[in-house]
Amino acid sequence: MVKCLSRIEMICDNSRALANFYHAAFGFLVLDQADGPATAIRHSIRMRLGRQEIALIDARPQGRPYPANVAGWSTLFQHIAIVVSNMASAYERLCAIPDWSPISTAGPQLLPPESGGVSAFKFRDPEGHPLELIAFAADAIPAQWKLISANCCLGIDHSAVSIANTAKSVAFYESIGLRRSGGSLNVGPEQAKLDDLTNAVVEVTALTPAQSTPHVELLCYRGDFDRRVQQRTNDVTATRLVFSVESREALDVLCAYHAGNLVMDSVEHEDNAPRILLRDPDGHLVCLEARG
Repeated sequence: MVKCLSRIEMICDNSRALANFYHAAFGFLVLDQADGPATAIRHSIRMRLGRQEIALIDARPQGRPYPANVAGWSTLFQHIAIVVSNMASAYERLCAIPDWSPISTAGPQLLPPESGGVSAFKFRDPEGHPLELIAFAADAIPAQWKLISANCCLGIDHSAVSIANTAKSVAFYESIGLRRSGGSLNVGPEQAKLDDLTNAVVEVTALTPAQSTPHVELLCYRGDFDRRVQQRTNDVTATRLVFSVESREALDVLCAYHAGNLVMDSVEHEDNAPRILLRDPDGHLVCLEARG
């Protein structure tokens, strides 16, 4: 029923300052910005990198800041993966920008083929949102990333959410129209350095909408972790995946089917587009909207 992951909305304390960071570090361009007439939004900035979009939103009232050092296994953890054509150049550019903090402990890591074979580096933006740079091997670049660009940061490949149970999460995302498109079991010293987790073992599952980029990845870390968390919709951790739905009728069907997962009791409207806000099985926020 969903057509695409149209944008990723990130709650911020200072959207203007964070927009400056995303432009300087990666080359995101501002599409538009506005003060929100709704009580839930103070200011929002919509930005694009390549063909993918994010929105930086100052919530009203202001929520809690991102907790320090949230581990990758925590169900609060959600990152955006930015594809780069040259990891060394992208990492050098990032290192010249102040105020971010690393997650990976030894710079970019080259993962083995059974873990995807990509070069990757995880870090946090100035407000704590986790991010990842990824570079594909020269002989394994997906068609959508074979781009010629003056900017070594090409766009957003996926958003990854940490979960407790793969089967439950797959069932949820398949119910809104995504399909399971791949997966791997990532383990080894490179993964441990990438995540800053001793003996990291993570089951990765890719889920793809009809328009395949960006997609969603589920990260299920194996271990005895306390994954109980509480997240309010105005907290800086409350990143939203915003999916475009085929029609208002399809949105109504999904609203009825997921009545128990609704954050709000009914359909809301933003920019004349009806939308609903759901929580997935681990509390990650999923927004479905029908535009046009």
